[in-house]
Amino acid sequence: MDLDYANRPFMNTATDSLITKLMREGDQLAQSGQSVSAAVCWHKVLELEADFPPALNNLALQAMHRGDLSIARDLLQRAVAAAPDYTMAHANLSRVHSALGDPEAALSEINAAIRAEPVAWGAHVEKARLLEAQGKERAAASSYGAAMAYMPEAAQRAPEMQPLVEHARRMIAENQSQLREFLLARMGDLMRTGTPRQLERFEHSFDVVTGRRDMALSRPLTLPFMRLPSIPIFHREDFEWAPAVEAAFPDMLRELNVLLEEQAEFVPYVEMPEDEPKGQFAPLDRNLDWGAYYFWKSGKLDEEHAKRCPQTVAALAENAPMCTVPDRAPVTFFSALKPGTQIAPHHGATNTRLTVHMPLIIPPDCALRVGGETHVWRPGELVMFDDTILHEAWNNSDRLRVVLIFDVWHPMLTLLERDLVCQTIQGMLEYNGSGDAMGEL
Repeated sequence: MDLDYANRPFMNTATDSLITKLMREGDQLAQSGQSVSAAVCWHKVLELEADFPPALNNLALQAMHRGDLSIARDLLQRAVAAAPDYTMAHANLSRVHSALGDPEAALSEINAAIRAEPVAWGAHVEKARLLEAQGKERAAASSYGAAMAYMPEAAQRAPEMQPLVEHARRMIAENQSQLREFLLARMGDLMRTGTPRQLERFEHSFDVVTGRRDMALSRPLTLPFMRLPSIPIFHREDFEWAPAVEAAFPDMLRELNVLLEEQAEFVPYVEMPEDEPKGQFAPLDRNLDWGAYYFWKSGKLDEEHAKRCPQTVAALAENAPMCTVPDRAPVTFFSALKPGTQIAPHHGATNTRLTVHMPLIIPPDCALRVGGETHVWRPGELVMFDDTILHEAWNNSDRLRVVLIFDVWHPMLTLLERDLVCQTIQGMLEYNGSGDAMGEL
């Protein structure tokens, strides 16, 4: 309970100091197990201000513990009459009504508690339990959903909370499943009139509503660009330049195989500054489990690598609208993931670009997941995705996995916007210093 009594709206300024002193003293006595002495302090408060809500609430709690429910009810009714927005008193009064066998009154009071403090997750749990006891499982699931939305992560992980959390999640999942079946039965004919591509956006939305997937949202770490949609994986068929790049797949694969046969030197893709937290990339830092063979790095072409893979470089240079920022982009490389390697979920630096993969060597049990959508690479077919949406990749096979990675401008950016983004990145680098950890902008 909030102990800052002097700031509560129901304080009488003439007796503020004494009331605050008595309330604090009563709370300390109660915490040390001296309930009788605590009650004396709270009764003294009521002598100073007859309907001081925290004192009434505390005395009501003592009455509840003794089993004097009628007395507790009367005290709490006085408290909420004096302070209609006093959440704790409404919640306690709800418990008293429930114990007295009046579920409707209990529900009315817990609703009042929620109106007073909508984000109080405990009140939503109490409402869910009341509704569940009445057999109103749909409404109960909705209240459990609100409780889980407002419950802090730490509370959700606490061992003592696991029975409640698991029950709430089970109720929510069962209700979402029933809702899904209900809605499918209602609009089944309409769902059969569209092609998979025509239905894709709705089906993903439908999955979110019915708990099959989370809402995929971009979270750029450094440079967000507003009003771009959060699309996890784009359709390669929508990019005019894609067929020309895909046509170079046989040449790219041949050049890659020559590099592998000659044991060309790859470098660790993750190379974190010594003074920077490693986070989820700690297992891969300076580790060749995730190796890179660069063609462009920090906007500069590696002439030696380009000579060894001329068709790969030409296919991108002549066809792909790669991001270009002096001393920063493009960044293009063969990305080699050794057997058993996982790339932990992470977010990219800016949604002004799309990350593109050209799958080259793809053994079984390898995949990319973006915003809950899992994509299995198919050799020769480009994959375009927004890397500012939480994404991860893995190679669970016993063989090497290699894709060509490059970035292109987001297709919704105008030429002017591209120039503005380029100038912004250069300005940020100039302002912060070229060594600033801004990610791959």
